[in-house]
Amino acid sequence: MGTLVTLHLPPGSPIAEQPWVITFGSLDETEDWEPIVCGPYEHQHALALARAVVIDDDLMAVVEPMLALAGVEAIRREIDLARDAPDEQDDFEPLVAQEYQGEPPEPAEVLAGWRRIAGRLTA
Repeated sequence: MGTLVTLHLPPGSPIAEQPWVITFGSLDETEDWEPIVCGPYEHQHALALARAVVIDDDLMAVVEPMLALAGVEAIRREIDLARDAPDEQDDFEPLVAQEYQGEPPEPAEVLAGWRRIAGRLTA
């Protein structure tokens, strides 16, 4: 069984509305392959897809928001915010994939999600 790592968002968090990406990699250090990044997806789609992939395989999936930043200055501001943020403890255990329930979306649902993401990004 694989591991799924993601942010724990409070209910109603605006971060959930961002596009999300999934990075899949090996849990076994003896496997030598580059992780792959998939997305963008809507938050719940990303969680369900990641869970479905890692549930029966020794893989790690990291599900995280993708910041849609338009330009160098926006990126620099975000970097400054990250640099100035207080250090947080990383004393948490990765979650096992079983903790995220729900069926993965069908390809048509993922495509509909991409249209919604595109609409939010271009609004």
